[in-house]
Amino acid sequence: MKKHKILHTVFEYAMITFGALIMSVGIGVFLIEAHVVPGGVTGLSMALYYLTDGQIPIGLSMWVFNIPLFIFGIRSIGFQFGWRTFYGFSANAFLVDFLRGEVPGFSFVALQKTETIQYLLHQDFLFLILWGGALLGLGLGIIFKFKGTTAGTDIIAAILNKKYGIKPGQAIIITDVFVIIIAGFVIAGKGIETTQPVISLTMYAFFLLLLASRLMDLVIDGFDYARSVQIISDKSDEIGKAIMDNMSRGATAIKARGLYRNKDRDLIYTVVAPREVSYLYELIYNIDPNAFVIVGNVHEVMGEGFKRRGEIGFNENQVKK
Repeated sequence: MKKHKILHTVFEYAMITFGALIMSVGIGVFLIEAHVVPGGVTGLSMALYYLTDGQIPIGLSMWVFNIPLFIFGIRSIGFQFGWRTFYGFSANAFLVDFLRGEVPGFSFVALQKTETIQYLLHQDFLFLILWGGALLGLGLGIIFKFKGTTAGTDIIAAILNKKYGIKPGQAIIITDVFVIIIAGFVIAGKGIETTQPVISLTMYAFFLLLLASRLMDLVIDGFDYARSVQIISDKSDEIGKAIMDNMSRGATAIKARGLYRNKDRDLIYTVVAPREVSYLYELIYNIDPNAFVIVGNVHEVMGEGFKRRGEIGFNENQVKK
Protein backbone atom coordinates (compact mmCIF):
# COMPACT_ATOMS: atom_id res chain seq x y z
CA MET A 1 0.00 0.00 0.00
CA LYS A 2 2.86 2.36 0.89
CA LYS A 3 4.66 1.51 -2.36
CA HIS A 4 1.49 2.24 -4.32
CA LYS A 5 1.16 5.63 -2.61
CA ILE A 6 4.77 6.51 -3.44
CA LEU A 7 4.28 5.54 -7.09
CA HIS A 8 1.08 7.58 -7.22
CA THR A 9 2.89 10.63 -5.80
CA VAL A 10 5.73 10.22 -8.29
CA PHE A 11 3.18 10.01 -11.10
CA GLU A 12 1.48 13.21 -9.90
CA TYR A 13 4.78 15.09 -9.81
CA ALA A 14 5.61 13.78 -13.28
CA MET A 15 2.28 15.13 -14.55
CA ILE A 16 2.91 18.49 -12.86
CA THR A 17 6.25 18.59 -14.70
CA PHE A 18 4.50 17.73 -17.96
CA GLY A 19 1.92 20.46 -17.37
CA ALA A 20 4.67 22.97 -16.56
CA LEU A 21 6.46 22.05 -19.80
CA ILE A 22 3.34 22.57 -21.91
CA MET A 23 2.60 25.85 -20.15
CA SER A 24 6.21 27.02 -20.59
CA VAL A 25 6.07 26.37 -24.32
CA GLY A 26 2.93 28.50 -24.56
CA ILE A 27 4.51 31.35 -22.60
CA GLY A 28 8.18 31.24 -23.55
CA VAL A 29 7.90 30.26 -27.20
CA PHE A 30 4.60 31.80 -28.33
CA LEU A 31 3.46 34.66 -26.11
CA ILE A 32 6.56 36.57 -25.02
CA GLU A 33 7.66 37.36 -28.56
CA ALA A 34 4.10 38.38 -29.43
CA HIS A 35 3.97 40.82 -26.47
CA VAL A 36 0.65 39.33 -25.39
CA VAL A 37 0.55 39.17 -21.60
CA PRO A 38 -1.36 36.28 -19.95
CA GLY A 39 -1.71 38.02 -16.58
CA GLY A 40 -0.61 37.00 -13.09
CA VAL A 41 3.00 36.81 -11.98
CA THR A 42 3.92 35.75 -15.51
CA GLY A 43 2.42 38.98 -16.83
CA LEU A 44 4.27 41.08 -14.24
CA SER A 45 7.52 39.29 -15.12
CA MET A 46 6.92 39.93 -18.82
CA ALA A 47 6.26 43.61 -18.09
CA LEU A 48 9.55 43.80 -16.16
CA TYR A 49 11.30 42.01 -19.04
CA TYR A 50 10.04 44.59 -21.53
CA LEU A 51 10.80 47.45 -19.12
CA THR A 52 14.45 46.36 -18.75
CA ASP A 53 14.89 45.56 -22.46
CA GLY A 54 15.26 41.85 -21.73
CA GLN A 55 18.02 42.21 -19.14
CA ILE A 56 16.14 40.23 -16.48
CA PRO A 57 15.03 36.74 -17.63
CA ILE A 58 11.31 36.20 -17.27
CA GLY A 59 11.63 32.81 -15.59
CA LEU A 60 13.94 34.22 -12.93
CA SER A 61 11.51 37.07 -12.22
CA MET A 62 8.63 34.61 -12.00
CA TRP A 63 10.52 32.52 -9.44
CA VAL A 64 11.43 35.54 -7.27
CA PHE A 65 7.92 37.02 -7.38
CA ASN A 66 6.39 33.68 -6.43
CA ILE A 67 8.36 33.12 -3.23
CA PRO A 68 6.12 35.32 -1.00
CA LEU A 69 3.01 33.80 -2.58
CA PHE A 70 4.45 30.36 -1.89
CA ILE A 71 4.75 31.20 1.81
CA PHE A 72 1.17 32.50 1.81
CA GLY A 73 0.01 29.33 0.10
CA ILE A 74 1.56 27.08 2.74
CA ARG A 75 -0.28 28.94 5.46
CA SER A 76 -3.61 28.94 3.62
CA ILE A 77 -3.68 25.56 1.87
CA GLY A 78 -1.23 23.31 3.68
CA PHE A 79 2.37 22.16 3.74
CA GLN A 80 1.91 19.23 1.35
CA PHE A 81 0.19 21.45 -1.19
CA GLY A 82 2.97 23.98 -0.66
CA TRP A 83 5.61 21.54 -1.83
CA ARG A 84 3.66 20.90 -5.00
CA THR A 85 3.33 24.63 -5.52
CA PHE A 86 7.06 25.18 -5.01
CA TYR A 87 7.86 22.43 -7.47
CA GLY A 88 5.26 23.67 -9.95
CA PHE A 89 6.38 27.30 -10.14
CA SER A 90 10.09 26.35 -9.99
CA ALA A 91 9.70 23.91 -12.89
CA ASN A 92 7.68 26.44 -14.86
CA ALA A 93 10.17 29.27 -14.26
CA PHE A 94 13.16 27.11 -15.19
CA LEU A 95 11.52 25.72 -18.32
CA VAL A 96 10.49 29.16 -19.60
CA ASP A 97 14.10 30.38 -19.47
CA PHE A 98 15.43 27.03 -20.74
CA LEU A 99 13.18 26.97 -23.79
CA ARG A 100 14.15 30.56 -24.57
CA GLY A 101 17.88 29.74 -24.33
CA GLU A 102 18.40 32.01 -21.32
CA VAL A 103 19.79 29.32 -19.01
CA PRO A 104 23.63 29.53 -19.05
CA GLY A 105 25.07 26.94 -21.40
CA PHE A 106 21.81 26.38 -23.29
CA SER A 107 21.61 29.47 -25.49
CA PHE A 108 21.33 27.20 -28.54
CA VAL A 109 17.78 26.13 -27.54
CA ALA A 110 15.94 29.47 -28.12
CA LEU A 111 12.81 27.95 -29.65
CA GLN A 112 11.24 31.39 -30.06
CA LYS A 113 13.78 32.12 -32.80
CA THR A 114 12.84 29.17 -34.97
CA GLU A 115 11.60 29.82 -38.48
CA THR A 116 8.10 28.58 -37.69
CA ILE A 117 7.56 30.89 -34.72
CA GLN A 118 8.98 33.89 -36.59
CA TYR A 119 6.72 33.17 -39.55
CA LEU A 120 3.64 32.97 -37.34
CA LEU A 121 4.66 36.14 -35.53
CA HIS A 122 4.75 38.18 -38.73
CA GLN A 123 2.34 36.34 -41.02
CA ASP A 124 -0.29 34.59 -38.85
CA PHE A 125 -0.42 36.42 -35.53
CA LEU A 126 -3.86 35.14 -34.48
CA PHE A 127 -2.83 31.50 -34.95
CA LEU A 128 0.28 32.17 -32.83
CA ILE A 129 -1.90 33.55 -30.02
CA LEU A 130 -4.37 30.68 -30.27
CA TRP A 131 -1.57 28.15 -29.84
CA GLY A 132 -0.06 30.10 -26.97
CA GLY A 133 -3.38 30.36 -25.15
CA ALA A 134 -4.26 26.72 -25.76
CA LEU A 135 -0.93 25.47 -24.43
CA LEU A 136 -1.13 27.82 -21.45
CA GLY A 137 -4.63 26.67 -20.48
CA LEU A 138 -3.85 23.01 -21.10
CA GLY A 139 -0.68 23.14 -19.00
CA LEU A 140 -2.38 24.96 -16.14
CA GLY A 141 -5.27 22.51 -16.21
CA ILE A 142 -2.93 19.52 -15.92
CA ILE A 143 -1.04 21.13 -13.03
CA PHE A 144 -4.26 21.91 -11.15
CA LYS A 145 -5.69 18.46 -11.84
CA PHE A 146 -2.75 16.85 -10.07
CA LYS A 147 -3.00 19.13 -7.02
CA GLY A 148 -0.27 21.58 -7.91
CA THR A 149 -0.15 25.24 -8.87
CA THR A 150 2.37 27.57 -10.46
CA ALA A 151 1.73 30.09 -7.65
CA GLY A 152 0.96 33.64 -8.79
CA THR A 153 -2.76 34.25 -9.17
CA ASP A 154 -3.08 30.48 -9.57
CA ILE A 155 -2.54 29.99 -5.85
CA ILE A 156 -5.25 32.55 -5.07
CA ALA A 157 -7.53 30.65 -7.43
CA ALA A 158 -6.64 27.36 -5.71
CA ILE A 159 -7.57 28.81 -2.32
CA LEU A 160 -10.91 30.09 -3.65
CA ASN A 161 -11.56 26.70 -5.28
CA LYS A 162 -10.73 24.79 -2.09
CA LYS A 163 -12.72 26.99 0.29
CA TYR A 164 -15.59 28.28 -1.83
CA GLY A 165 -15.78 25.93 -4.84
CA ILE A 166 -15.12 28.74 -7.33
CA LYS A 167 -13.71 27.39 -10.57
CA PRO A 168 -10.03 28.29 -10.98
CA GLY A 169 -10.61 29.76 -14.45
CA GLN A 170 -13.18 32.23 -13.14
CA ALA A 171 -10.99 33.35 -10.25
CA ILE A 172 -7.97 33.86 -12.49
CA ILE A 173 -9.96 36.02 -14.92
CA ILE A 174 -10.86 38.45 -12.13
CA THR A 175 -7.33 38.78 -10.73
CA ASP A 176 -5.46 38.85 -14.05
CA VAL A 177 -7.38 41.69 -15.70
CA PHE A 178 -5.43 44.27 -13.70
CA VAL A 179 -2.07 42.76 -14.65
CA ILE A 180 -2.94 42.86 -18.35
CA ILE A 181 -3.83 46.55 -18.12
CA ILE A 182 -0.56 47.34 -16.28
CA ALA A 183 1.48 45.46 -18.90
CA GLY A 184 -0.29 47.37 -21.67
CA PHE A 185 0.76 50.68 -20.10
CA VAL A 186 4.36 49.43 -19.79
CA ILE A 187 4.54 48.42 -23.45
CA ALA A 188 2.99 51.70 -24.56
CA GLY A 189 5.14 53.80 -22.21
CA LYS A 190 8.39 52.19 -23.34
CA GLY A 191 7.47 52.59 -26.98
CA ILE A 192 8.39 48.96 -27.66
CA GLU A 193 8.25 48.00 -31.32
CA THR A 194 5.56 45.37 -31.80
CA THR A 195 3.86 43.71 -34.75
CA GLN A 196 0.46 44.91 -33.52
CA PRO A 197 -0.84 48.16 -31.93
CA VAL A 198 -0.81 48.14 -28.12
CA ILE A 199 -4.61 48.30 -27.90
CA SER A 200 -4.83 45.25 -30.17
CA LEU A 201 -2.30 43.41 -27.98
CA THR A 202 -4.39 44.18 -24.91
CA MET A 203 -7.51 42.88 -26.64
CA TYR A 204 -5.61 39.74 -27.65
CA ALA A 205 -4.54 39.35 -24.02
CA PHE A 206 -8.15 39.41 -22.78
CA PHE A 207 -9.13 36.92 -25.48
CA LEU A 208 -6.19 34.75 -24.44
CA LEU A 209 -7.32 34.90 -20.82
CA LEU A 210 -10.79 33.63 -21.70
CA LEU A 211 -9.41 30.87 -23.92
CA ALA A 212 -6.84 29.66 -21.40
CA SER A 213 -9.26 29.71 -18.46
CA ARG A 214 -11.88 27.78 -20.40
CA LEU A 215 -9.39 25.14 -21.46
CA MET A 216 -8.10 24.87 -17.91
CA ASP A 217 -11.57 24.22 -16.50
CA LEU A 218 -12.15 21.73 -19.32
CA VAL A 219 -9.04 19.75 -18.38
CA ILE A 220 -9.97 19.79 -14.68
CA ASP A 221 -13.66 18.93 -15.12
CA GLY A 222 -13.28 16.86 -18.27
CA PHE A 223 -15.44 16.75 -21.36
CA ASP A 224 -19.06 15.69 -20.99
CA TYR A 225 -18.77 11.99 -20.25
CA ALA A 226 -22.38 10.90 -19.80
CA ARG A 227 -25.90 12.21 -19.32
CA SER A 228 -27.95 12.10 -16.15
CA VAL A 229 -31.69 11.89 -16.76
CA GLN A 230 -34.54 12.65 -14.36
CA ILE A 231 -38.01 11.56 -15.42
CA ILE A 232 -41.28 12.59 -13.81
CA SER A 233 -44.25 10.59 -15.01
CA ASP A 234 -47.45 8.93 -13.84
CA LYS A 235 -46.09 5.79 -15.53
CA SER A 236 -42.75 5.76 -13.74
CA ASP A 237 -42.84 1.98 -13.10
CA GLU A 238 -43.25 1.21 -16.80
CA ILE A 239 -40.54 3.67 -17.81
CA GLY A 240 -38.10 2.35 -15.23
CA LYS A 241 -38.69 -1.23 -16.34
CA ALA A 242 -38.26 -0.26 -20.00
CA ILE A 243 -34.93 1.43 -19.25
CA MET A 244 -33.61 -1.68 -17.51
CA ASP A 245 -35.00 -4.18 -20.02
CA ASN A 246 -34.46 -2.31 -23.31
CA MET A 247 -31.28 -0.34 -22.56
CA SER A 248 -29.47 -2.50 -20.00
CA ARG A 249 -29.17 0.53 -17.74
CA GLY A 250 -29.96 0.83 -14.06
CA ALA A 251 -32.69 3.14 -12.83
CA THR A 252 -33.50 4.47 -9.38
CA ALA A 253 -36.94 5.46 -8.14
CA ILE A 254 -36.94 8.45 -5.78
CA LYS A 255 -40.03 9.31 -3.78
CA ALA A 256 -41.27 12.80 -4.68
CA ARG A 257 -44.41 14.91 -4.41
CA GLY A 258 -45.67 17.20 -7.15
CA LEU A 259 -46.71 20.49 -5.56
CA TYR A 260 -48.99 21.58 -8.41
CA ARG A 261 -51.29 18.55 -8.07
CA ASN A 262 -50.12 17.69 -4.54
CA LYS A 263 -49.63 14.10 -5.66
CA ASP A 264 -47.00 11.56 -4.58
CA ARG A 265 -45.08 9.86 -7.39
CA ASP A 266 -41.71 8.30 -8.19
CA LEU A 267 -38.98 10.30 -9.89
CA ILE A 268 -36.85 8.02 -12.10
CA TYR A 269 -33.13 8.76 -12.15
CA THR A 270 -30.73 7.11 -14.59
CA VAL A 271 -27.36 7.73 -16.28
CA VAL A 272 -26.82 6.91 -19.96
CA ALA A 273 -24.17 7.40 -22.62
CA PRO A 274 -24.64 10.52 -24.82
CA ARG A 275 -25.41 8.34 -27.85
CA GLU A 276 -28.29 6.72 -25.96
CA VAL A 277 -30.20 9.91 -25.13
CA SER A 278 -32.25 10.04 -28.34
CA TYR A 279 -33.30 6.41 -27.93
CA LEU A 280 -34.27 7.12 -24.31
CA TYR A 281 -36.43 10.05 -25.46
CA GLU A 282 -38.21 7.74 -27.90
CA LEU A 283 -38.68 5.05 -25.26
CA ILE A 284 -40.19 7.53 -22.77
CA TYR A 285 -42.44 9.17 -25.38
CA ASN A 286 -43.88 5.83 -26.43
CA ILE A 287 -44.90 5.11 -22.84
CA ASP A 288 -45.91 8.60 -21.68
CA PRO A 289 -45.89 11.54 -24.15
CA ASN A 290 -46.57 13.90 -21.23
CA ALA A 291 -43.56 12.85 -19.14
CA PHE A 292 -41.34 15.64 -17.80
CA VAL A 293 -37.67 14.90 -18.62
CA ILE A 294 -34.54 16.69 -17.38
CA VAL A 295 -31.14 15.89 -18.92
CA GLY A 296 -27.82 17.04 -17.44
CA ASN A 297 -24.13 16.59 -18.20
CA VAL A 298 -22.00 14.19 -16.15
CA HIS A 299 -18.19 14.42 -16.05
CA GLU A 300 -17.39 11.13 -14.31
CA VAL A 301 -19.20 7.86 -13.66
CA MET A 302 -18.07 4.90 -11.58
CA GLY A 303 -20.10 1.73 -11.33
CA GLU A 304 -21.61 -1.12 -13.26
CA GLY A 305 -22.23 -0.34 -16.90
CA PHE A 306 -19.62 2.44 -17.08
CA LYS A 307 -15.87 2.54 -17.09
CA ARG A 308 -13.87 5.29 -15.41
CA ARG A 309 -12.64 8.15 -17.55
CA GLY A 310 -9.41 7.14 -19.21
CA GLU A 311 -10.44 3.51 -19.57
CA ILE A 312 -11.80 2.23 -22.86
CA GLY A 313 -15.24 3.59 -23.59
CA PHE A 314 -18.64 2.76 -22.16
CA ASN A 315 -20.12 -0.61 -21.59
CA GLU A 316 -20.75 -1.74 -25.12
CA ASN A 317 -24.03 -3.54 -24.39
CA GLN A 318 -26.14 -3.12 -27.47
CA VAL A 319 -29.40 -1.27 -27.06
CA LYS A 320 -32.25 -3.69 -27.39
CA LYS A 321 -34.75 -2.39 -29.88
